[in-house]
Amino acid sequence: MTRATTVRAVLAAAVLLVSVFITLTMSPRLGLDLQGGTRMVLQAEDSATVEANRETTDRTLEVLRQRIDSLGVAEPVLTRSGEDRIIVELPDVQDPRQAAAVIGRTAQLSFHAVQGATPPGTEPESKPETEPGSGRLTLPDEQGTQLDLGPARLSGAGVKDATASFEAQQAAGWTVKLDFHKDAGKDWTRLTGEAACHPAGDERRRVAIVLDEKVISSPQVDTSVGCQAGLPSGGTQITGSFSAKEARDLALLIKGGALPVPVEIVEQRTVGPTLGAAAIDASAQAALIGAAATALFITFVYRLFGALAAVALAAYGVISYAALVGLGVTLTLPGLAGFVLAIGMAVDANVLVFERAREECQDRPTRSLRSALTTGFQKAFSAVADSNITTLLAAGLLFFLGSGPVKGFGVTLAIGVVASMFSALVIARALTEIAAGSRFVSDYRGVNGIARPGSVRTWLTRKDPQLFRKPVRWIVVSTALVAVAVAGIVVRGVDLGVEFTGGRLVEYSTSRPVDVETARSTLADAGFGDAEVTTAGDGDISVRTGKLDNDGEHALREALATEGGETTKVRDELIGPSLGDELRRNALIALGVAVFVQLAYLAMRFRWTFAVASVVGMVHDVVIVVGAFAWLGRPVDGIFLAALLTVIGYSVNDSVVVFDRVRELWAGNRKTPLATIARRAVLQTVPRTVNTGMGALFILVALAVLGGDSLADFALALLIGIVVGTWSSVFTAVPGALVLERRTGAPPPVPGKASRRARAPRRDPLDNGARV
Repeated sequence: MTRATTVRAVLAAAVLLVSVFITLTMSPRLGLDLQGGTRMVLQAEDSATVEANRETTDRTLEVLRQRIDSLGVAEPVLTRSGEDRIIVELPDVQDPRQAAAVIGRTAQLSFHAVQGATPPGTEPESKPETEPGSGRLTLPDEQGTQLDLGPARLSGAGVKDATASFEAQQAAGWTVKLDFHKDAGKDWTRLTGEAACHPAGDERRRVAIVLDEKVISSPQVDTSVGCQAGLPSGGTQITGSFSAKEARDLALLIKGGALPVPVEIVEQRTVGPTLGAAAIDASAQAALIGAAATALFITFVYRLFGALAAVALAAYGVISYAALVGLGVTLTLPGLAGFVLAIGMAVDANVLVFERAREECQDRPTRSLRSALTTGFQKAFSAVADSNITTLLAAGLLFFLGSGPVKGFGVTLAIGVVASMFSALVIARALTEIAAGSRFVSDYRGVNGIARPGSVRTWLTRKDPQLFRKPVRWIVVSTALVAVAVAGIVVRGVDLGVEFTGGRLVEYSTSRPVDVETARSTLADAGFGDAEVTTAGDGDISVRTGKLDNDGEHALREALATEGGETTKVRDELIGPSLGDELRRNALIALGVAVFVQLAYLAMRFRWTFAVASVVGMVHDVVIVVGAFAWLGRPVDGIFLAALLTVIGYSVNDSVVVFDRVRELWAGNRKTPLATIARRAVLQTVPRTVNTGMGALFILVALAVLGGDSLADFALALLIGIVVGTWSSVFTAVPGALVLERRTGAPPPVPGKASRRARAPRRDPLDNGARV
């Protein structure tokens, strides 16, 4: 065993030990669907017209969403109820009282010039003039001194960021650092410059920082600051003998923004999980069966090395789960299903390596197994790196630009990508290299799984189909599929779920206790299968549905009465969408920027024609999946959104693998027509495409058949997406690139850095200078 293999084995063991420790000692944060949480009803206090109330309440909701995200609560559900109420549901909240205190604060921040001051216990000689609208205030500071404040010169809207920090060197303790926007920074400089014109020690040299009509800090401008010069416009610090908790709460209040109107918490209660134990158990069984089927399939195809890859996949599951738990990511049922699906898709890197090793064994039958395996890792690295880097770029942008569930998806996606690369390039490589060093494994070619070509590769070699003689034909077929999908969207329409459209929230009290599982089953039998049923408070049944008229509500109540006896309606409210306009807009912006960055990266790494073709294939997949759901009449909701984002990642990865092979072959055969190169590249990558797709399909079929209604749509969207994505990477992206190359007449790639990297041996950083 080489030194590099030893280092990989030790590193893998260390990471696994830490992951197992985290898994056994830390509990996961579960979402509302799995564990329930706290529900608060907030009343917006505004005396304006009904129309103004609705608009103000919507703005308040978005500020609350930002504030809750800063509080560290992932996957919350916020909906507008009626005209002036907001329902906030928080999963796994450790301290509901702290959450309520932070959420309910108005957080109106302002900066004032001090006009004068009266010491504590002294009556002021005259009251300051407080004409309506003058903005003048008389407020006590931290020591009780009554400060006469001028009108607000700067508001919290000018603050770009706020962070809590501990200043041990300056003995200031916990402070809150503020960063201003450009124009607000200029106002800060003018305000402090005017204060600096007064003598040292003069009360008028102070600047008061006011939060919700309370002075939280009123520092003197330092004597080193000259008159009208002012402090730098970048930012400032708020000091005030804060504790760590007070500083963090203040920072997130300022960063989240001020509420447009004050809110009052009129109700707070616990709610049960939105999914029943039976649905969760069925989904868990489906996930286990699907993962086991994937492991058996990969073992059947690649024999011993496939079994070792299955062990590496199990390690991937432990590592990524520990990362999710350690980072405090909130786990929902679709998130867990996506996590299990990622196990099936993480096999892709191993399949890429094994197929490249098979090619080496086929081209040079006399070479050693270890040498073929090493070359397989070397040649597959560029495809693995490019596909995962594009996914990481998208994940990072979804996290930084998105909010709510989109931000959570970005975190989960990034963890999955990093963990899968570690699993394939460190754990699986260490295991297979150790096995390849055995004479028994090397001599018996039927055991190791890569010394003989697979059945798919053998069939393709024998048939040698001529795929791209007329690439326009494939584009016409793909265009026809898109047209059918668009027709479904136009004719049938998209059935947006309650997260997008809002609906109705009704709560009932029954004379006989009704188990929530029984209530779900009863309502499903009565035709309300899509209703979200939970417990609320002391035994009440809460039902959240989409559009529901009064006749429907009566039928719903009658259905509950068959099990609960006399059923009384205790709440009936129209609710707005939990995925509001701003959240949807941010999600679309994040997705658009992510696609643009991926396009730029692929154009840099490949050719702009390949990049455009990859993005066109991705759009093709998205439109077809949405169109299929339109024709099937299935709801497009938050679960569907998670599935669609997964399809986007799969589509781009598939295209990258194909174009990576095109780049490699074309750089080494510059005089060969591109259509011939593309055909060879597709045929060489088909075994990888089939085996990777089958690994994911096993899990998706298990989730669709056994996972119950809660995951049926999720699995269906991904099943359609993976089949369509496999098609588009071969029959949409590649023909599209051929047509673009033919139109532009661009020359073949000159062997430069990218092509040399593809053909030259790579230096392994773990081999201490050895070439692999």
